[in-house]
Amino acid sequence: MNRNLAVGAFILIGLALFTIGLFMIGNRHEAFAEHFTVYTDLAHLSGIAKGSRVQVAGMGAGQVEEIRIPSSPASKFRLKLRLEEKLHGLVRTDSVVTIGTEGVVGDTFVTIEPGSSAAPAVPAEGVLRSKEPTELADVLDQAKGTIADVDATVKNANGLLTSVGGNLNATLTTAHGTVSDVDTIVNGVKRGDGAVGMLLRDPNVAQSVRQTIADIQGTTKNLQDASSNANAIVADVQARKFPQKIDDTLGSVRDATSRLDGASENVQKLVSTLNAPDGSGASGGENLREAMSNIDVASGNFSEDTEALKRNFLVRGFFRRRGYYSLLRMNPEAYRKDPTFTNSKDDRVWLSEDKLFIRNANGQEELTSEGRTQIDQTTAPYSDVLQGTAIMIEGYSGTSDPSEKMVLSRERAVLVRNYLLRHYHLEASVAGAIGLSDKAPRGAEHSTWNGICIVLVRPGR
Repeated sequence: MNRNLAVGAFILIGLALFTIGLFMIGNRHEAFAEHFTVYTDLAHLSGIAKGSRVQVAGMGAGQVEEIRIPSSPASKFRLKLRLEEKLHGLVRTDSVVTIGTEGVVGDTFVTIEPGSSAAPAVPAEGVLRSKEPTELADVLDQAKGTIADVDATVKNANGLLTSVGGNLNATLTTAHGTVSDVDTIVNGVKRGDGAVGMLLRDPNVAQSVRQTIADIQGTTKNLQDASSNANAIVADVQARKFPQKIDDTLGSVRDATSRLDGASENVQKLVSTLNAPDGSGASGGENLREAMSNIDVASGNFSEDTEALKRNFLVRGFFRRRGYYSLLRMNPEAYRKDPTFTNSKDDRVWLSEDKLFIRNANGQEELTSEGRTQIDQTTAPYSDVLQGTAIMIEGYSGTSDPSEKMVLSRERAVLVRNYLLRHYHLEASVAGAIGLSDKAPRGAEHSTWNGICIVLVRPGR
């Protein structure tokens, strides 16, 4: 029995050690961490192979999982990089991949520079930009060329110094003689010899020179002030463009005068023609007044005939259904009692003012883009019948001021009506708008409302 326990314990301990070792190895190779994959293209690998390390911002992040060989010299190597998910936030779409080296001749590895915060994180299976690495051999070749150039420059400088040396000695000898002559002249001037010496040593001459210089300076200053004033005047005239403006104004006056003369002549001809008597001896003004009077009488008669036709019991139902029944003259109280627009069988679409209207810079309400979308979505099921249906837009407002409430409800109704006319290409005669303050008609789903209600009066109801 004890032996069986010992064997079992030995097996359990062995399995535990094996599991721990497997976990440590897997953790060492990041087998249990979450990863994501990205790609990049490089023309030269510089010693990078499958399994090479990958660093993000100098921190170990994964390894090279696969290298795809290009099919032609013009193509590049495609590297598949397997990175830890916890570093995904540092790898952006503008991150750059290059190859780094540990020291001068150490191992090579792939390094990814973090992108900017403005760029989004690179998606899984995305492709990152790359920058070709700088090869040490290329640097050495450039250094050799630089050293050769420096050596040639030194040789040229040496030859130049050799050739200039002889000329320099002759120049120094000449300069020495010139300095001796100057020294002699200066000593003579100090003693007062010659005109220059007298000029420098005589106090009266010096005072006269100083006074002359002072007078010249004063005159120069006055000239400068006068020149500055003249420049300011000229600049002001040029800035205001007075000459050009005067020319333009005179040209405009001439053109306007010419056009005014022509228009005056035409008006005189027209007045003469209108005032001339016709065949019966009546003047043009008398004929015009008589025609306007006849038109006014005919319009009044036609309006009365139309109103009488609307109320005729044979066609009254048609006008009610088509939306011609006194939509412009109906007041809110009469509308709430009219069975044409309070029929419970009519389709009603209630829209709250939330997100439907917004005030512009002038303080006036207008439809928002979200409000137009909401109207489109709610009226879409009725799009097939809108062309043959009378529509009434009821406006509601929840403000406390009664007069403002009525005006605002009317403005909201007109805004939605005009939008529906444009959006569905409806005739203006089939759609009306009325402001009802905040009180809905009797029998409606809501007794009070703040927003819009679209009423569709179906034909035949």
